[in-house]
Amino acid sequence: MAFSKATFLITALRLAGKLPLRGAQLIGRFLGMISWMSRSQYRTVTDINLKICLPELTDDQHDRMVRSSLRHTGQTMMEIPLMWEWPVERCLGLIREIEGEELLAEAKKDGRGLLLLAPHLGNWELTGLYFSSRYRMAALYSPPHIREFEDYMIQVRGRMGSELVRGDRRGLARLITLLREGEVAGILPDQSPRGKGNAYAPFFGMEVRTMTLVSKLLQKSGAIPLVTYSERLKDGEGFRLVIRECEPGIADPDPVTATTALNKSIEDVVREVPEQYQWEYKRFRHRPPGLPHPYRPGRVCK
Repeated sequence: MAFSKATFLITALRLAGKLPLRGAQLIGRFLGMISWMSRSQYRTVTDINLKICLPELTDDQHDRMVRSSLRHTGQTMMEIPLMWEWPVERCLGLIREIEGEELLAEAKKDGRGLLLLAPHLGNWELTGLYFSSRYRMAALYSPPHIREFEDYMIQVRGRMGSELVRGDRRGLARLITLLREGEVAGILPDQSPRGKGNAYAPFFGMEVRTMTLVSKLLQKSGAIPLVTYSERLKDGEGFRLVIRECEPGIADPDPVTATTALNKSIEDVVREVPEQYQWEYKRFRHRPPGLPHPYRPGRVCK
């Protein structure tokens, strides 16, 4: 059963991977509008998150942002097959501009490792592909439930030599080793962490459970952190790769100080193109115990 499901998913991705960029984005926008009109759970979560994070928006601005976010999320999902199935050169050809490239040269000039933080903003698959084409790179990932699909994912994401490591103790040790050797590692830093490796820190003004992994990697490796994303341009014109410095304190030994700086680094880039952030994710479901649960009215967080 698991194998047949994996086969179906892989076949669907390969078929979708034959689309041109504009065609894929058109379908993605259509799927986003279906999500809006059907009042899906994605729309509900997006609505809640945007009310929390951007309360300054008027009602009309808020509604437009919700619709735009759903359309962009649909485009992101439809772009993934292209990033996985297109030749690498064709994917990289979609990058029309790079902003902040001088930060890479500055970070690498003394041989230190580079930790790239790529939040769920714009096309993060293209971001990873770009950096793996330039550097010896390792990326942290969470394995899917279907083993055969994991093999496919590792194959397509690693076709430029990028090394995918699981988010377990062995994988983290591997990341530290590579960073100490002056190599590059990538992390999606805006997921709600499980286990004990977390602290509560503000994100858009709301205390939320945040990973301490970033600060621990920086402390143990001496690597330099940068935050990066690929902004989607209009009308299928491609993408703009953006690289930014992180907030001071992101490597601080105090977990609250470090996670506060991490969240502020993410928040700053999200505010640059808020409609392209994945607001459909329940980022605020883990708050300090006893506080109201944003997605379950009348309940509190545990």
